[in-house]
Amino acid sequence: MKGFIHSTESFGSVDGPGIRFLVFLQGCHMRCAYCHNPDTWKVTSDVIQMEVGELLDRAERYRSYWGKKGGITVSGGEALLQIDFLTELFEEAHRRGINTCLDTSAQPFRTEGVFFEKFCRLMQFTDLILLDIKHIDCSKHRKLTGHGNEAILECARYLSQIQKPVWIRHVLVPGITDDEESLHALRSFLDTLKNIERVEVLPYHTLGIQKWQKLGMEYKLEGVMPPSKESIARAREILGA
Repeated sequence: MKGFIHSTESFGSVDGPGIRFLVFLQGCHMRCAYCHNPDTWKVTSDVIQMEVGELLDRAERYRSYWGKKGGITVSGGEALLQIDFLTELFEEAHRRGINTCLDTSAQPFRTEGVFFEKFCRLMQFTDLILLDIKHIDCSKHRKLTGHGNEAILECARYLSQIQKPVWIRHVLVPGITDDEESLHALRSFLDTLKNIERVEVLPYHTLGIQKWQKLGMEYKLEGVMPPSKESIARAREILGA
């Protein structure tokens, strides 16, 4: 089986514990207004295609840097759109003794049918999940990403049920995700979960604007500046980050 690969990075230090080999898979259904990788949205045949063994062989070139906590982190795009490839990748990684981490927004998640059966199998080979919760309010989430957050919150509840270790990630966007009411609501939701090991507040940045321009796409957050240090500190205090 081959996966559609957007890119890889050999030395990631902020996407899971330790030093990570990062794999960015192609394809995503969400259309986040602040996405810094809009070029990952569409799954196309002209991107890199790699087999599991080939990808892990590349990753293991850097294994000496990982230490005891490092390993591979798969992100996107939305990695769950290639769940068959992802499962095969993580299963083989575990066979090789490699720690596995999944960075996902969980928008494709469902608790029924073939997908759920595949997801349950994937979880057998997943050591940690970085779960992105864009906005706790469903209507505001839809406005921000083009989709509601029902499946995402449902996934969070399921991961708590099976006690899968999770780090929560929340992008702080001034005027959109930084109001205290929403932050307190998110904290209240997280308090219902029993598996959250860490909460990360990720400050909004504008580093991806050039990609939007290159693709001929309108950047809807034009003029929005990164959050202040005070705003970041307040969000981290509320969320317990």
